[in-house]
Amino acid sequence: MELSETHTLPVSQQRAWDALNDTEILRACIPGCESIDPDGENAYAVVLSASVGPVKARFKGRMELTDIEAPNTYTIVFEGQGGVAGFGKGTTHVTLEPEGDAATKLTYTATAQVGGKLAQIGSRLVDGAARKIAGEFFKRFGVQVGGDADGAAAPDEGVTAVTEAAAQNTDSDEAADTESGSDGTKRKKSWRAWISKF
Repeated sequence: MELSETHTLPVSQQRAWDALNDTEILRACIPGCESIDPDGENAYAVVLSASVGPVKARFKGRMELTDIEAPNTYTIVFEGQGGVAGFGKGTTHVTLEPEGDAATKLTYTATAQVGGKLAQIGSRLVDGAARKIAGEFFKRFGVQVGGDADGAAAPDEGVTAVTEAAAQNTDSDEAADTESGSDGTKRKKSWRAWISKF
């Protein structure tokens, strides 16, 4: 299986590089990922659950970063075992290129081999599942890194707009309460009178 894609990330190259090397961000972005723990220098033990067509399995594996040239490129060497579901192993070459001060072009090329039940269900299903997982990863990754540092302006504006809207709603509610103040007082009195009967 071979998979090659390009994505534009809404952050600087250094920010993208740092995020790609942050295990907490990666754990939150990889679909089905349960854990990523250090396992030697530039290596990690990974546990994740995945579905490929009719095959569902919990994979335990290891990934190692090689050919590291920060903050431009590295290669991920990975392998994982999913019990009776089979295994997967391969490499992914990742390249980052700046696109201005606030965007980065990420290009990756992955090659992988699968065995066991995974190999029996056909390359089309495996390729489709891999593309879906990759797409979901980059969607989550964009959200994780886009709200901080270089992308801070947009979320702040949204918060300001929500705050202003809430303030306007509060003002209008208070105005409505003032207009119907006498009715509100009567309601409170009648409520107290009703309670006092018991």
